[in-house]
Amino acid sequence: MPTYIDGQLNARGMKFGIAVSRFNHFITDRLLEGCLDALIRHGAADSDVTVVRVPGAFELPAVTKRLATAGRFDAVIALGAVIRGETPHFDYIASEATKGIAQVGMQSDVPVILGVLTTDTLEQAIERAGTKAGNKGADAALTAIEMADLRKRL
Repeated sequence: MPTYIDGQLNARGMKFGIAVSRFNHFITDRLLEGCLDALIRHGAADSDVTVVRVPGAFELPAVTKRLATAGRFDAVIALGAVIRGETPHFDYIASEATKGIAQVGMQSDVPVILGVLTTDTLEQAIERAGTKAGNKGADAALTAIEMADLRKRL
């Protein structure tokens, strides 16, 4: 019979670093609220969460790298919102932010969670920041808790 290893959703005693973009703050503030709520509801203490605000999604990879290599966190969460406009700027920012955060995650021994919305419309972003589609910030927090616990079990 195989051995199964599953991460649990218990954040007690864990420390989390959150990098959140100020650009599109009316969306990212909701993502952060959902993220913090999920962490606290699953046992994290306020004092075990560090939030770092950055100008935009493009700056998230550099800060997530600093957080992931600081040796202080069990998991790092990147939150942002890139909403398509009328220029190709969206494509560049969305691509570089997601690639950069993924690269940090692959190079780090600490789980790095992507909580960056990349939507075609403002309405889609609003739906994913706490209305019809739930709160993707809360989803990112749950993933961080589970991955941090799984890392410890491995």
